[in-house]
Amino acid sequence: MSDRRRAEPGEVGAPFRLPIVVKTLGWVSLFTDVATEMAYPLLPAFLRSIGAGAQSLGIMEGTAESVSALVKWLTGRASDGRARKPFVVVGYGLATIARPLLSLAGSAWQVVAIRTTDRIGKGLRSAPRDALLAHSVDSAHRGYAFGFHQMMDNIGAVVGPLVAFMLVRGLGLSLRTVFALTIVPGLLALLTVTRVRESASEKPLPAAAPSAPAAALPARLRGYLALVALFTLGASADSFLMLRMVDLGLSAGLVPIAWVSLNASKAVLNIAGGRLSDRFGRKRAQVAGWLVYALAYALFPMTQSIALTWALLVAYGAYYGLTEGGEKALVADLAPSASRGRAYGALHAITGLAVLPANAIFGALYSGHVALAFQVSAGCAGVAAVGLALLPGGARATD
Repeated sequence: MSDRRRAEPGEVGAPFRLPIVVKTLGWVSLFTDVATEMAYPLLPAFLRSIGAGAQSLGIMEGTAESVSALVKWLTGRASDGRARKPFVVVGYGLATIARPLLSLAGSAWQVVAIRTTDRIGKGLRSAPRDALLAHSVDSAHRGYAFGFHQMMDNIGAVVGPLVAFMLVRGLGLSLRTVFALTIVPGLLALLTVTRVRESASEKPLPAAAPSAPAAALPARLRGYLALVALFTLGASADSFLMLRMVDLGLSAGLVPIAWVSLNASKAVLNIAGGRLSDRFGRKRAQVAGWLVYALAYALFPMTQSIALTWALLVAYGAYYGLTEGGEKALVADLAPSASRGRAYGALHAITGLAVLPANAIFGALYSGHVALAFQVSAGCAGVAAVGLALLPGGARATD
């Protein structure tokens, strides 16, 4: 699908309808996040219950995401010039199998191993799925399409903790039982993704002949990815925000509700943020989002009550609304269509590899000095936002 002669962002035209592949993958992400978020916000409390703490949480998140990043880089490159659906199906399948095994974990290293396996599944699917989405919609509406996908993802992240809350507080089930029950929405996701149809027009041409080396990614894209890496070095996992609220006195049973409020904020703003990036520019939306992140993290250690921290958590969701759709749309704009799998693989790999030191450092700082941990994150986000604002713009890559 060529992007030539298509409307520029903000141009008035006929009402746009999302392609069926975008809608289907949105439902897949919804079901997957129901499964993931039934378990993920409970992990800090679960780690506490088996004698682990903030440092273990940081190691778990850093290791899982870094391994996932390497897989994303490899599968992104491998999917260019090939059908992307097999990568996507296998990735969702692996995560569906691994996630319920948390119910059997008895030590921190077992939780790390299971979480890493889950993230390997994400690594297999993420870059090929994003390239498939980008190729299915024109440049003028990519922010909207990715915003829709992230909205569905975040709706799942709202439903998942609500289900966990009902099971833990309503039915009195143990955390291990909740982990085991994640198999149900996981199987729904797997069944739905098998229905995705990748038409011949959605399959990109090979980026290069097998004997020829792949062309380097465009300089503008490399500059943007460098700033993403800087931002991510200061961006800790949101599970630390749950840990912060637990340390302030929030009960374990209410943690899923706090998680719901964050993801509801994301979901409400995803489509609006994606459309803003279509209309006013990807870079402007991204800069605004990173500045929201910097401000929120500067304020988190100053709030000493659960109510104020919770309110700030909801406001912090604006960062995701402004960036989640536009970020991936920007990568598609800057990368030739034949190399989008590799471009998304690079994006996911860079962010994933930066997560290991980011979470390990944040965990170590948090254990000894909570305010400093948040201040370092705020500083990295602020510097990255300034750098992106100063980054020269340019035309989209030619498809």
